[in-house]
Amino acid sequence: MLEIFSYPFIIRACIVGLLVSLSSALLGVPLVLRRHSMIGDGLSHVGFGALSVASVLSLSPMYFTIPVVALFSVLLLRMEDRGSFSDGMTAIISSSSLAFGTFIVSFVRGTNSDISNFLFGSVLAIGKSDAYLAIVLSILVLMSFVLLFPRIFSITFDPEFSKSVGLDYSVYMTILALLTSVTIVLGMRMMGSLLISAVLVFPALTAIQVAKSFLRMTITSGVLSLVSFTSGLCLSFYFGTPVGATVVLFDLGLFIIFHLMAKFLRLSKVH
Repeated sequence: MLEIFSYPFIIRACIVGLLVSLSSALLGVPLVLRRHSMIGDGLSHVGFGALSVASVLSLSPMYFTIPVVALFSVLLLRMEDRGSFSDGMTAIISSSSLAFGTFIVSFVRGTNSDISNFLFGSVLAIGKSDAYLAIVLSILVLMSFVLLFPRIFSITFDPEFSKSVGLDYSVYMTILALLTSVTIVLGMRMMGSLLISAVLVFPALTAIQVAKSFLRMTITSGVLSLVSFTSGLCLSFYFGTPVGATVVLFDLGLFIIFHLMAKFLRLSKVH
């Protein structure tokens, strides 16, 4: 079992994956509760487009993609706060970014160009420099979340009260969106642009079913995410399956189990 960690690229993937998974799980709770979970899906597609441009122009993927996705995170958040029309705009931006990324890679490198690593991720895509940057930024995201936790709690459950005590809802939601954009870009290389948003949403949705307080939801989401990633990484190594898909399927399994448990507990209380 432990021989998996004898490979340097697996160790890098494990460290980066655990930090990104934890960051995603913590950020996912307020986003899901505020019904902004579609931001993750939109940003992952924007990230694919930006990553494709960086690849074609031989630019540093992280340094180019993070600012682009951060800019769109603020735009998508503003649109989602405006109501039903924003859903259509988010879908347009998401699909257009995905189409643009596919087009530009195919146009420059030919129609036979393999973009599966961009879409579904690969542990081999994480080099040493990317790993160091991901570790530093993930730690900064985690520290920011912990320091802002009381404010995030306040804007998640009662924005009006937050405004009455001097907290600017839009400012802290923007910060949350920026932290989310950084986390998504860091996880895209391994999880893929099509699957990284699931890591943001699944642990939070699973935790919400069994935890009753915001703090417990956050802790439970973080623990579940770490378990899912570790298990998915090990299973993908032994069965030769993509890491991202394996992690997401493990997340799905936990969601189903916890959903059935929560349903059983509710029924037992009724009877």
